[in-house]
Amino acid sequence: MSNVLVLVDHTAGTVRKTTAELLTIARRLGEPVAVFIGSEVQAALPTLGQYGATKVIALSNPELTQFLVAPKAEALAQVAAKIEPSAILISSNAEGKEIAARLAVKLDSGLITDAVDVQEGAVTTQSVFAGNFTVQAKVTHGTPIITVKPNAATPEAADASPEVEEFDVTISDTAKTARITDSKPREATGRPELTEAAIIVSGGRGTGGDFGPIEAFADSLGAAVGASRAAVDSGWYPHAYQVGQTGKTVSPQLYVAAGISGAIQHRAGMQTSKTIVAVNKDPEAPIFELVDFGVVGDLHKVLPTATEEVTKRKS
Repeated sequence: MSNVLVLVDHTAGTVRKTTAELLTIARRLGEPVAVFIGSEVQAALPTLGQYGATKVIALSNPELTQFLVAPKAEALAQVAAKIEPSAILISSNAEGKEIAARLAVKLDSGLITDAVDVQEGAVTTQSVFAGNFTVQAKVTHGTPIITVKPNAATPEAADASPEVEEFDVTISDTAKTARITDSKPREATGRPELTEAAIIVSGGRGTGGDFGPIEAFADSLGAAVGASRAAVDSGWYPHAYQVGQTGKTVSPQLYVAAGISGAIQHRAGMQTSKTIVAVNKDPEAPIFELVDFGVVGDLHKVLPTATEEVTKRKS
């Protein structure tokens, strides 16, 4: 069975849920081989084995984390030259997509970004043109390089005992021109990461700047909080939480849009959500064309009632 490379997305050895999803998808295509960049591979090993990685290639060269993405793309190209995988899967975040693009150039291969599903034969499903079309596609030249959106698959355990192979890579001087001089983790909010969350509650212009009901309802569901561009531009919520074409693209199991009209800019960032619920006072709001369930009403009355009911049922 052919090998499928999966670039591990992690923080200090803690493997993100997106990697478990990628490993689950990789098993549809062949034997998952995880590529771990950093020195904490032993901490990540149990999780990688839990989701079926048959082998872990460890890239511990410190230069890979001292610079921006160019060295990582070079390292992956060297690994791919040795392994000759049938496909390469990468998380569809900002860094992942840049690595994938650079890697595609180096390998002279086709690239598909923002896949919401990958099936046997590396056939992908994408939502394109601001969410107006769903297409199926596959790479026809070189090694398929695919970036996959979070929540594209439900992680499925498949216990394995992967061996770790240390792999030495050579980084060119050209790749070492953008050095990272400082970094610090974002302050913890106690909520899931927006792009990885299974449930998201977003607020828009209809909040009037009061995100209290949004946050309370999100916390009752264990959800992340998002915001529309209108809310962000008004200074009501930080830009880091913007969902939309000029913000973050999400694909959760459940997306609740409260006080959001449903402009195409916002829809492009959340249209692939599995279930969409909207709360809006305007029965003619465009968002209602998209939803699975809609509530016509004032979010400041609807959400507190829903929060109270959820809390009651949980207790």
